Amino acid sequence: MNVTDFRRELRAWLDGHDLSGADHGLDAQVAQLARVRRALWEAGWMRYGWPREVGGLGGPDVLRAVLGEEVASRDLAEPGIWSMVEVLVPTLIDYAPPALAAEMVPRLLRGREQWCQGFSEPGSGSDLASLSTRAVRDGDGWAVSGQKVWTSLAQYAARCVLLARTGGPGHDGISAFFVDMDSPGITVRPLRTMHGVDEFAEVFLDDVRVPGDRLLGAPGDGWRLAMDLLPHERSTCFWHRIAHLHRRLDRLLADDCEPDAHSLGAAWLDLHTARCRSALTQRTPARAGRLGPETSVDKILLATAEQRLYDTARDLLPGTVELSDEDAWRTEYLYSRAATIYGGTAEIQRNIVARRLLDLGKE
Repeated sequence: MNVTDFRRELRAWLDGHDLSGADHGLDAQVAQLARVRRALWEAGWMRYGWPREVGGLGGPDVLRAVLGEEVASRDLAEPGIWSMVEVLVPTLIDYAPPALAAEMVPRLLRGREQWCQGFSEPGSGSDLASLSTRAVRDGDGWAVSGQKVWTSLAQYAARCVLLARTGGPGHDGISAFFVDMDSPGITVRPLRTMHGVDEFAEVFLDDVRVPGDRLLGAPGDGWRLAMDLLPHERSTCFWHRIAHLHRRLDRLLADDCEPDAHSLGAAWLDLHTARCRSALTQRTPARAGRLGPETSVDKILLATAEQRLYDTARDLLPGTVELSDEDAWRTEYLYSRAATIYGGTAEIQRNIVARRLLDLGKE
């Protein structure tokens, strides 16, 4: 199915099915996510753009971008948690044993499970190569011990794509595992952030037994897996988030904000620039087969656009952010402060652009 027909038929289907949710608390958002995925899977929409080997219906990756855009623009699911599938499913397809991917991927796509990503650690956030969680051989499996932090939705997750050190220091000593979150020895502690939502969690691992067939790739492939995974965070996921932010701009215009053509125009221009860049990224896999460091440009543009939009809302809706504890603008404004931190800080992204795209060296 081509993109035009897919979008037209999807919109007609969505117009005829009420998938909206009323409550916006985190528990309700996760439940709503499962409900929406289940309905879209049963109707076939959730399967387009994924390989048949994992329950998909084939077709180009861009069909998934269109699906997420329509979901985000209708506020059917929070775009951040919706888009985690775009990060973790390609990773499992590329690195897991085929039988494991065929068994597990449909569980996530159809809304039966939530997964998480165990990368960051205390003291090893953007410096991922310094992680210290360790996995040692234990018979035909592994025993994993350590701590992860800023693990999104870990308290809801059934599985985790987790990085641990199996060798010496540096990149080559890191391996990746697909871990069941109900394994003995795992403790999850949600973290309350300044926007008042327990979206992130600490995960403690105390001699957690991981079967040998849950190793993703070969020992030492963890860094390569991470470098393949991170661009996915900045591709289709960003397309979904941009659609969400455009809807928020429309809402700002409808909220009787103080008229300021310059500020509103600047916010729109930043979003449009990010969207144009992201549109190119959506079509990269079909042409080049794999995303690369160029997605750091997308990350910089999106973070800039998101913070500009919410700064504009703060300025044009006096007191809403500062004084109204219950208003969504306040929660979203506070969350936007992290846009230049999560998924790799703005400084790290600019270093990647300088070194890997512009070849400016390390200094």
